[in-house]
Amino acid sequence: MARESMPYDVVIVGAGPAGLSAACRLKQIDTNLSVCVVEKGSEVGAHILSGAVFEPRALAELFPDYLERGAPLLTPVTSDEIYVFQSGEKSLKVPAFLTPSTMHNQGNYIISLGNLCRWLAEQAEALGVEIFPGFAAAEVLYDGDNRVIGIATGDMGVSATGEAKDTHMPGMELHAKYTLFAEGCRGELGKQLIAKFNLSQGMDPQHYGLGIKELWEIPEKNHRAGLVVHTAGWPLTETGSTGGGFLYHVGKNQIAVGLITDLSYSNPLVNPFEEFQRYKHQPQIQKHLAGGKRVAYGARAIAKGGLQSLPRMIFPGGLLIGDDAGTLNFAKIKGTHTAMKSALVAAESVAHAIIDNRAHDQLDEFEDAWRNSWAWQELYQQRNFGPALHKWGTVLGAAYAYLDINIFRGRLPWTLSDPIPDHAALKPKAKVEPITYPKPDSILSFDLPSSVYLANTSHEEDQPCHLRLASPELPMQKNYPIYGEPAQRYCPAGVYEVLENAGGDAYLQINAQNCIHCKTCDIKDPQQNITWVSPEGGGGPNYPSM
Repeated sequence: MARESMPYDVVIVGAGPAGLSAACRLKQIDTNLSVCVVEKGSEVGAHILSGAVFEPRALAELFPDYLERGAPLLTPVTSDEIYVFQSGEKSLKVPAFLTPSTMHNQGNYIISLGNLCRWLAEQAEALGVEIFPGFAAAEVLYDGDNRVIGIATGDMGVSATGEAKDTHMPGMELHAKYTLFAEGCRGELGKQLIAKFNLSQGMDPQHYGLGIKELWEIPEKNHRAGLVVHTAGWPLTETGSTGGGFLYHVGKNQIAVGLITDLSYSNPLVNPFEEFQRYKHQPQIQKHLAGGKRVAYGARAIAKGGLQSLPRMIFPGGLLIGDDAGTLNFAKIKGTHTAMKSALVAAESVAHAIIDNRAHDQLDEFEDAWRNSWAWQELYQQRNFGPALHKWGTVLGAAYAYLDINIFRGRLPWTLSDPIPDHAALKPKAKVEPITYPKPDSILSFDLPSSVYLANTSHEEDQPCHLRLASPELPMQKNYPIYGEPAQRYCPAGVYEVLENAGGDAYLQINAQNCIHCKTCDIKDPQQNITWVSPEGGGGPNYPSM
């Protein structure tokens, strides 16, 4: 059955903060533009997961009256606390005057990013944007000159063996004068575009962290609306790993708590999920959760390489925006405001090009506009934060960041490099000490199956596996004997298991139905043997207010 096609002025892949901001700005500039947004989640916000402390600067540019419009920015930050965890018992509170200025959150809000996206979708639809949730963009479309001319959504109703089922429905081609890719971190199509157009030439490899988050309901007497807590150190330092934790008091007696593990870690026995379960037992975290109940769980990779890892964002016929390019500012542990600003700059370039009767060409003018934006300037000023932490560790790296950001305002005449890709950082298991993680107490710490249950993830089981192995033999030939097959530990959803067959031989089982679309396997596999592709539209997690 042939695919049908629909023409638009602009097609946007991904209904996250960047994609929806671009859609709104396009219609603000020219109401006659036809704009379409496709979203692989079952609804807008279903796949959105972030901390999130939100800086409203870009939102104020998009909708100056955002509060009057009812934007879900309900909990202003009231105070910041920063701790260095020295052990599972000891901690050191960092005085405010010694912290990098990027960690001060006056004027920001603690939000559910999923709910903000749902609100942005309402604004976009009111402006005339067409939004199609439950449709995964599966293919980039090119013309004969290798210019991007749109995307095709994935087929529905295909069996695990690749045969059309009774429910089969072919994907649809969405043609556009320009296509914006806003898939978030490690976007499937963005990854292809970066490779095809060599957009990362001359840049550091992108670096990533795995953020694991839970939402808790706590007794009203323990709630301090607006409190932001950030931590560094234990438990990750026990294995020489880096990253940091967060705990935010949101509204309605809820707490968001999480741990970001930098995926540059070298010990293949590290299990980020188990590290997070330990983290909650630290007294400075435990006291906030006492008497509470866990109500949601999720995980997502974040792109944290910063300016040194930012690929060129333009190519013939389209742009990468937001974390599909990697615009997150890790020095602030925030990326929504910079993602939205990249989207606004992109939308302005696209809209004016279409008004000038252009299509499918390369928007070179975007690069100057982006470099002149406050978002690019912010990333430049704080460019050395992440590489400093990787180079010198948490304490010395933070000390350097304080001098670089607070004293010299990012004007030091050098740019640090971080040239080793995360997947190449692992040591053989024979060179590291074994790790024994404690059993969960089901009060503060929990097992993986009960956690994945709270992510509300589901997939049509009879469909092709969306976790593709370039070589099915590699996991057992190399990963298992050398690294103990780290996929069974770095996956925060229990997708990968090493089992034994009747003859006692080990094999890798992929439980694709558990996948919560974090993309960690695509990033961290030491052989780069795993490729994450979009499953059937509507599958994956369904995050409530995450």
